[in-house]
Amino acid sequence: MVKPRVVETNEGIQEEFTVEVYDRMLRNLRDRGWIETDLILKTGIDHGLSLEIGPGPGYLGLEWLKKTEGTNLWALEISPNMIKMAEKNAEEYGLQGRVKYVKGDAQKMPFDDNTFDGAFTNGSLHEWSQPSRIFNEINRCLKPGGKFLVSDMRRDMSPFMKWFMKLMTKPKEIRPGLTSSINAAYTIQEIQSILSKTDLKSSTVKKTMMGFVISGEKHTK
Repeated sequence: MVKPRVVETNEGIQEEFTVEVYDRMLRNLRDRGWIETDLILKTGIDHGLSLEIGPGPGYLGLEWLKKTEGTNLWALEISPNMIKMAEKNAEEYGLQGRVKYVKGDAQKMPFDDNTFDGAFTNGSLHEWSQPSRIFNEINRCLKPGGKFLVSDMRRDMSPFMKWFMKLMTKPKEIRPGLTSSINAAYTIQEIQSILSKTDLKSSTVKKTMMGFVISGEKHTK
């Protein structure tokens, strides 16, 4: 039986020390080639202006920019300290001219309707206190035909996969945070139920070893 979901946070990672530790973890994943950029590209998000929700220190979006041509990225982040870290990393990549980090809450995005050609996020869904509102906001901000991808962990992943994730998570200071994130994650059934009541109800939800991937495109009504 799956344990009830335990809410983690909807305020992002704010503290400067925690931001630095989180950056070290994701940099380690980047160096191992475990950033899921290719999954985004396979979805067809490979051109124009895209939106990233919850970029954290920025590696997913920066790797996406590096693997695409003529693209630009606007990244919506709730934590000012995380934005500072992402901007620093963008300079390291030499991509600061193609990415703009915007402080804001995804429940009410500060963007016009029909702005983006694509939208993606990884590992932020479990922090959304009202995911239905954010799914609707993604749909609103996408251009007709614009594609989206939302990926995250599953609370009901196997005990072995939980053990493996904790083992591979470095630095070790971040492991308690990983546990709380897993406990806050949704199951596929929960997400399908939420999606069914949103503008993204036609989305495809696919199970992965550690989580799930939500993908689709904006349809005109």
